[in-house]
Amino acid sequence: MSGNSIVVGITHGDVNGIGYEIITKVLTDPTFLELCTPLVYGSSKVASYHRKMMKHVSEFTFNMVKSPAQALAQKPNMINITDKEIKIEIGRSTEIAGQMSLLALEKAVEHVLNHQIDVLVTAPVNKDNIHAIDASFVGHTEYLAKMCNVKDYLMLMIADGLRIGTVTTHCALKDVPQRIDKEIIKRKLKVLNNSLKQDFNCTSPRIAVLSLNPHAGENGMFGKEEQECIIPAVEEMFEEGVYAFGPYASDALFGSGEYVKFDAILAMYHDQAMVPFKILSHGEGVNYTAGLPIVRTSPAHGTAYDIAGTDSASAQSLRNAIYLACDVYRNRLNFSTAE
Repeated sequence: MSGNSIVVGITHGDVNGIGYEIITKVLTDPTFLELCTPLVYGSSKVASYHRKMMKHVSEFTFNMVKSPAQALAQKPNMINITDKEIKIEIGRSTEIAGQMSLLALEKAVEHVLNHQIDVLVTAPVNKDNIHAIDASFVGHTEYLAKMCNVKDYLMLMIADGLRIGTVTTHCALKDVPQRIDKEIIKRKLKVLNNSLKQDFNCTSPRIAVLSLNPHAGENGMFGKEEQECIIPAVEEMFEEGVYAFGPYASDALFGSGEYVKFDAILAMYHDQAMVPFKILSHGEGVNYTAGLPIVRTSPAHGTAYDIAGTDSASAQSLRNAIYLACDVYRNRLNFSTAE
Protein backbone atom coordinates (compact mmCIF):
# COMPACT_ATOMS: atom_id res chain seq x y z
CA MET A 1 0.00 0.00 0.00
CA SER A 2 1.06 3.63 -0.31
CA GLY A 3 2.61 4.75 2.97
CA ASN A 4 0.51 7.28 4.86
CA SER A 5 -1.66 8.19 1.87
CA ILE A 6 -5.35 7.40 2.37
CA VAL A 7 -6.34 4.56 0.06
CA VAL A 8 -9.71 5.37 -1.51
CA GLY A 9 -11.64 2.46 -2.99
CA ILE A 10 -13.91 3.65 -5.81
CA THR A 11 -16.56 1.34 -7.29
CA HIS A 12 -17.21 1.93 -10.99
CA GLY A 13 -21.02 2.05 -10.70
CA ASP A 14 -23.22 1.36 -13.72
CA VAL A 15 -21.05 0.72 -16.80
CA ASN A 16 -23.69 2.28 -19.07
CA GLY A 17 -23.86 5.53 -17.12
CA ILE A 18 -21.45 8.39 -16.42
CA GLY A 19 -19.40 6.55 -13.77
CA TYR A 20 -16.26 6.03 -15.83
CA GLU A 21 -16.44 9.50 -17.28
CA ILE A 22 -16.48 11.26 -13.92
CA ILE A 23 -13.91 8.86 -12.40
CA THR A 24 -11.54 9.53 -15.29
CA LYS A 25 -12.05 13.29 -15.10
CA VAL A 26 -11.17 13.29 -11.40
CA LEU A 27 -8.16 11.00 -11.71
CA THR A 28 -6.57 12.85 -14.64
CA ASP A 29 -5.90 15.77 -12.27
CA PRO A 30 -2.30 15.30 -11.03
CA THR A 31 -2.84 17.59 -8.04
CA PHE A 32 -5.70 15.37 -6.91
CA LEU A 33 -3.45 12.31 -6.94
CA GLU A 34 -1.21 14.01 -4.37
CA LEU A 35 -4.04 13.93 -1.83
CA CYS A 36 -4.86 10.22 -1.75
CA THR A 37 -4.27 6.87 -3.43
CA PRO A 38 -7.29 5.97 -5.59
CA LEU A 39 -8.12 2.34 -6.31
CA VAL A 40 -10.96 1.75 -8.77
CA TYR A 41 -12.91 -1.50 -8.71
CA GLY A 42 -13.86 -2.00 -12.33
CA SER A 43 -12.75 -3.22 -15.75
CA SER A 44 -9.79 -1.94 -17.74
CA LYS A 45 -11.62 -2.78 -20.98
CA VAL A 46 -14.69 -0.80 -19.96
CA ALA A 47 -12.51 2.10 -18.81
CA SER A 48 -10.78 2.12 -22.21
CA TYR A 49 -14.13 2.06 -24.01
CA HIS A 50 -15.35 5.11 -22.11
CA ARG A 51 -12.03 6.95 -22.41
CA LYS A 52 -12.26 6.81 -26.21
CA MET A 53 -15.52 8.79 -26.02
CA MET A 54 -13.84 11.61 -24.08
CA LYS A 55 -12.44 14.44 -26.19
CA HIS A 56 -9.58 15.64 -24.03
CA VAL A 57 -8.37 12.39 -22.45
CA SER A 58 -6.12 10.20 -24.59
CA GLU A 59 -3.02 9.15 -22.65
CA PHE A 60 -4.73 8.26 -19.39
CA THR A 61 -4.14 4.69 -18.14
CA PHE A 62 -4.68 2.80 -14.90
CA ASN A 63 -1.99 1.04 -12.93
CA MET A 64 -3.44 -2.47 -12.81
CA VAL A 65 -3.09 -4.30 -9.49
CA LYS A 66 -4.33 -7.59 -8.07
CA SER A 67 -4.69 -6.40 -4.47
CA PRO A 68 -4.87 -3.08 -2.57
CA ALA A 69 -1.39 -3.72 -1.17
CA GLN A 70 0.00 -3.19 -4.69
CA ALA A 71 -1.64 0.23 -5.17
CA LEU A 72 0.88 2.98 -5.93
CA ALA A 73 0.75 6.48 -4.51
CA GLN A 74 0.12 9.32 -6.97
CA LYS A 75 -1.17 6.82 -9.54
CA PRO A 76 -4.72 5.92 -10.62
CA ASN A 77 -4.94 2.24 -9.67
CA MET A 78 -7.47 -0.39 -10.70
CA ILE A 79 -8.46 -3.90 -9.67
CA ASN A 80 -10.11 -5.85 -12.50
CA ILE A 81 -13.30 -7.33 -11.11
CA THR A 82 -13.73 -9.56 -14.17
CA ASP A 83 -11.77 -10.74 -17.21
CA LYS A 84 -14.96 -11.35 -19.19
CA GLU A 85 -16.07 -9.28 -22.15
CA ILE A 86 -18.77 -6.84 -21.01
CA LYS A 87 -21.35 -5.58 -23.45
CA ILE A 88 -21.68 -1.81 -23.11
CA GLU A 89 -24.99 -0.21 -24.07
CA ILE A 90 -24.54 3.45 -23.25
CA GLY A 91 -27.58 5.05 -21.64
CA ARG A 92 -29.44 1.77 -21.08
CA SER A 93 -30.23 -0.29 -18.00
CA THR A 94 -29.07 -3.87 -18.64
CA GLU A 95 -28.66 -7.06 -16.66
CA ILE A 96 -24.90 -7.17 -17.18
CA ALA A 97 -24.60 -3.58 -15.92
CA GLY A 98 -26.37 -4.60 -12.72
CA GLN A 99 -24.10 -7.62 -12.34
CA MET A 100 -20.96 -5.50 -12.77
CA SER A 101 -22.22 -2.87 -10.32
CA LEU A 102 -22.85 -5.49 -7.67
CA LEU A 103 -19.58 -7.33 -8.31
CA ALA A 104 -17.53 -4.15 -7.83
CA LEU A 105 -19.46 -3.26 -4.69
CA GLU A 106 -19.01 -6.72 -3.16
CA LYS A 107 -15.25 -6.74 -3.72
CA ALA A 108 -14.73 -3.17 -2.45
CA VAL A 109 -16.84 -3.79 0.66
CA GLU A 110 -14.85 -6.94 1.39
CA HIS A 111 -11.64 -4.94 1.23
CA VAL A 112 -12.81 -1.99 3.32
CA LEU A 113 -14.18 -4.30 6.01
CA ASN A 114 -10.83 -6.12 6.08
CA HIS A 115 -8.99 -2.76 6.35
CA GLN A 116 -7.23 -3.32 3.03
CA ILE A 117 -8.50 0.07 1.88
CA ASP A 118 -9.25 3.06 4.12
CA VAL A 119 -12.49 4.49 2.71
CA LEU A 120 -15.15 3.61 0.14
CA VAL A 121 -16.58 5.90 -2.55
CA THR A 122 -19.37 4.49 -4.70
CA ALA A 123 -20.11 5.74 -8.21
CA PRO A 124 -23.81 5.85 -9.18
CA VAL A 125 -25.71 2.62 -9.81
CA ASN A 126 -29.16 1.75 -11.13
CA LYS A 127 -31.05 0.22 -8.21
CA ASP A 128 -33.48 -1.55 -10.50
CA ASN A 129 -30.97 -3.62 -12.49
CA ILE A 130 -29.19 -4.67 -9.29
CA HIS A 131 -32.50 -5.48 -7.60
CA ALA A 132 -33.27 -7.80 -10.53
CA ILE A 133 -30.21 -9.83 -9.50
CA ASP A 134 -30.45 -9.40 -5.72
CA ALA A 135 -34.03 -8.83 -4.57
CA SER A 136 -32.84 -7.54 -1.19
CA PHE A 137 -30.96 -4.62 -2.78
CA VAL A 138 -32.81 -1.30 -2.50
CA GLY A 139 -29.80 1.01 -2.38
CA HIS A 140 -26.18 1.44 -1.30
CA THR A 141 -27.19 2.73 2.14
CA GLU A 142 -29.23 -0.29 3.14
CA TYR A 143 -26.80 -2.74 1.53
CA LEU A 144 -23.83 -1.33 3.42
CA ALA A 145 -25.71 -1.29 6.72
CA LYS A 146 -26.51 -4.96 6.24
CA MET A 147 -22.92 -5.87 5.31
CA CYS A 148 -21.62 -3.96 8.34
CA ASN A 149 -24.25 -5.59 10.58
CA VAL A 150 -25.48 -2.16 11.66
CA LYS A 151 -29.08 -1.56 12.71
CA ASP A 152 -28.97 2.20 13.22
CA TYR A 153 -27.62 4.23 10.31
CA LEU A 154 -28.50 7.41 8.46
CA MET A 155 -28.41 8.67 4.88
CA LEU A 156 -26.82 12.10 5.24
CA MET A 157 -26.64 14.55 2.34
CA ILE A 158 -23.81 17.08 2.55
CA ALA A 159 -22.83 20.27 0.71
CA ASP A 160 -20.87 23.29 2.00
CA GLY A 161 -21.85 22.82 5.64
CA LEU A 162 -25.43 21.86 4.77
CA ARG A 163 -26.20 18.41 6.22
CA ILE A 164 -29.61 16.76 5.86
CA GLY A 165 -30.44 13.29 7.12
CA THR A 166 -33.63 11.26 6.69
CA VAL A 167 -35.58 9.10 9.13
CA THR A 168 -36.92 6.94 6.29
CA THR A 169 -35.02 6.39 3.05
CA HIS A 170 -36.10 4.30 0.08
CA CYS A 171 -39.76 3.52 0.61
CA ALA A 172 -43.09 4.55 -0.87
CA LEU A 173 -44.46 7.86 0.37
CA LYS A 174 -47.67 6.16 1.54
CA ASP A 175 -45.58 3.98 3.88
CA VAL A 176 -43.75 6.85 5.57
CA PRO A 177 -46.28 7.57 8.40
CA GLN A 178 -46.28 3.90 9.42
CA ARG A 179 -42.47 3.87 9.58
CA ILE A 180 -42.20 6.91 11.82
CA ASP A 181 -42.49 6.62 15.59
CA LYS A 182 -40.82 8.20 18.59
CA GLU A 183 -38.18 5.51 18.97
CA ILE A 184 -36.98 5.53 15.36
CA ILE A 185 -36.66 9.32 15.45
CA LYS A 186 -34.65 9.11 18.68
CA ARG A 187 -32.37 6.47 17.20
CA LYS A 188 -31.74 8.53 14.07
CA LEU A 189 -31.02 11.60 16.20
CA LYS A 190 -28.45 9.65 18.21
CA VAL A 191 -26.71 8.46 15.03
CA LEU A 192 -26.71 11.99 13.62
CA ASN A 193 -25.46 13.56 16.84
CA ASN A 194 -22.64 11.02 17.18
CA SER A 195 -21.66 11.43 13.53
CA LEU A 196 -21.52 15.20 13.81
CA LYS A 197 -19.09 14.87 16.70
CA GLN A 198 -16.97 12.01 15.41
CA ASP A 199 -17.04 12.58 11.66
CA PHE A 200 -17.47 16.34 11.32
CA ASN A 201 -15.71 17.71 14.40
CA CYS A 202 -18.81 19.46 15.82
CA THR A 203 -18.36 19.74 19.57
CA SER A 204 -21.95 20.67 20.57
CA PRO A 205 -24.05 20.04 17.45
CA ARG A 206 -27.46 21.65 17.00
CA ILE A 207 -30.01 19.65 15.01
CA ALA A 208 -33.25 20.93 13.44
CA VAL A 209 -35.99 18.31 13.16
CA LEU A 210 -38.55 18.71 10.38
CA SER A 211 -42.26 18.03 10.72
CA LEU A 212 -44.04 15.41 8.66
CA ASN A 213 -47.21 17.37 7.97
CA PRO A 214 -47.81 20.86 6.52
CA HIS A 215 -47.36 23.73 9.01
CA ALA A 216 -45.92 21.23 11.53
CA GLY A 217 -49.36 19.67 11.82
CA GLU A 218 -51.04 22.89 12.96
CA ASN A 219 -51.73 21.52 16.47
CA GLY A 220 -53.13 18.28 15.11
CA MET A 221 -55.33 19.84 12.43
CA PHE A 222 -53.27 18.29 9.61
CA GLY A 223 -52.01 15.17 11.35
CA LYS A 224 -51.08 13.80 14.76
CA GLU A 225 -47.51 12.63 14.06
CA GLU A 226 -45.94 15.82 15.40
CA GLN A 227 -47.77 15.63 18.73
CA GLU A 228 -47.55 11.86 19.13
CA CYS A 229 -44.07 11.08 17.79
CA ILE A 230 -41.86 13.96 16.75
CA ILE A 231 -42.24 16.41 19.65
CA PRO A 232 -41.84 13.71 22.34
CA ALA A 233 -38.72 12.41 20.55
CA VAL A 234 -37.18 15.89 20.35
CA GLU A 235 -37.94 16.64 24.00
CA GLU A 236 -36.57 13.33 25.29
CA MET A 237 -33.39 13.59 23.24
CA PHE A 238 -32.82 17.15 24.45
CA GLU A 239 -33.06 15.89 28.03
CA GLU A 240 -30.43 13.28 27.16
CA GLY A 241 -28.02 15.95 25.95
CA VAL A 242 -28.74 15.89 22.22
CA TYR A 243 -29.47 19.47 21.14
CA ALA A 244 -32.46 18.78 18.91
CA PHE A 245 -35.02 21.47 18.11
CA GLY A 246 -38.37 21.50 16.34
CA PRO A 247 -40.34 20.26 14.62
CA TYR A 248 -40.03 22.89 11.91
CA ALA A 249 -42.11 23.08 8.75
CA SER A 250 -39.72 22.38 5.89
CA ASP A 251 -40.86 25.30 3.72
CA ALA A 252 -40.50 27.77 6.59
CA LEU A 253 -37.06 26.56 7.68
CA PHE A 254 -35.53 26.61 4.20
CA GLY A 255 -37.54 29.53 2.84
CA SER A 256 -36.43 31.79 5.68
CA GLY A 257 -32.81 30.70 5.56
CA GLU A 258 -32.95 29.68 9.22
CA TYR A 259 -31.49 26.28 8.37
CA VAL A 260 -27.99 27.82 8.41
CA LYS A 261 -28.22 28.18 12.20
CA PHE A 262 -28.03 24.40 12.62
CA ASP A 263 -25.23 21.88 12.17
CA ALA A 264 -27.64 19.38 10.63
CA ILE A 265 -31.28 18.81 9.77
CA LEU A 266 -33.28 15.62 10.22
CA ALA A 267 -36.06 15.17 7.66
CA MET A 268 -38.83 12.59 7.86
CA TYR A 269 -38.64 11.20 4.33
CA HIS A 270 -36.50 11.08 1.19
CA ASP A 271 -37.87 13.89 -0.97
CA GLN A 272 -38.39 16.23 1.99
CA ALA A 273 -34.61 16.22 2.29
CA MET A 274 -33.60 15.83 -1.34
CA VAL A 275 -35.61 18.66 -2.89
CA PRO A 276 -34.06 21.50 -0.82
CA PHE A 277 -30.68 19.75 -0.79
CA LYS A 278 -30.41 19.46 -4.56
CA ILE A 279 -31.56 23.03 -5.08
CA LEU A 280 -29.00 24.36 -2.60
CA SER A 281 -26.09 22.05 -3.50
CA HIS A 282 -26.08 22.95 -7.24
CA GLY A 283 -25.17 19.42 -8.30
CA GLU A 284 -22.04 19.29 -6.16
CA GLY A 285 -23.40 17.54 -3.07
CA VAL A 286 -22.34 14.26 -1.46
CA ASN A 287 -24.23 11.31 -0.03
CA TYR A 288 -22.67 10.06 3.23
CA THR A 289 -23.74 7.02 5.25
CA ALA A 290 -23.55 7.89 8.95
CA GLY A 291 -23.44 5.24 11.65
CA LEU A 292 -21.23 2.71 9.86
CA PRO A 293 -17.88 1.43 11.15
CA ILE A 294 -16.49 2.24 7.68
CA VAL A 295 -16.36 5.56 5.84
CA ARG A 296 -18.55 5.61 2.72
CA THR A 297 -19.49 8.49 0.44
CA SER A 298 -21.04 8.83 -3.00
CA PRO A 299 -21.81 11.62 -5.46
CA ALA A 300 -25.33 12.87 -4.89
CA HIS A 301 -26.62 12.09 -8.37
CA GLY A 302 -27.60 9.08 -10.44
CA THR A 303 -26.30 7.28 -13.50
CA ALA A 304 -27.38 10.12 -15.82
CA TYR A 305 -28.15 7.78 -18.73
CA ASP A 306 -29.42 10.75 -20.72
CA ILE A 307 -25.95 12.32 -21.00
CA ALA A 308 -23.82 9.16 -20.78
CA GLY A 309 -21.20 9.00 -23.52
CA THR A 310 -21.40 12.71 -24.32
CA ASP A 311 -18.40 13.86 -22.27
CA SER A 312 -20.59 16.50 -20.64
CA ALA A 313 -20.95 15.20 -17.06
CA SER A 314 -19.58 17.25 -14.17
CA ALA A 315 -17.17 15.37 -11.92
CA GLN A 316 -17.40 17.85 -9.05
CA SER A 317 -19.80 15.77 -6.93
CA LEU A 318 -17.52 12.74 -7.14
CA ARG A 319 -14.49 14.89 -6.40
CA ASN A 320 -16.24 16.28 -3.33
CA ALA A 321 -17.23 12.76 -2.27
CA ILE A 322 -13.58 11.69 -2.27
CA TYR A 323 -12.50 14.83 -0.40
CA LEU A 324 -15.21 14.25 2.21
CA ALA A 325 -14.30 10.58 2.67
CA CYS A 326 -10.70 11.57 3.38
CA ASP A 327 -11.75 14.35 5.76
CA VAL A 328 -14.05 12.03 7.72
CA TYR A 329 -11.33 9.38 7.90
CA ARG A 330 -8.91 11.91 9.43
CA ASN A 331 -11.57 13.28 11.78
CA ARG A 332 -12.30 9.79 13.07
CA LEU A 333 -8.61 9.18 13.74
CA ASN A 334 -8.35 12.46 15.64
CA PHE A 335 -11.58 11.77 17.55
CA SER A 336 -10.44 8.32 18.68
CA THR A 337 -7.06 9.74 19.71
CA ALA A 338 -8.67 12.55 21.71
CA GLU A 339 -10.94 10.21 23.68
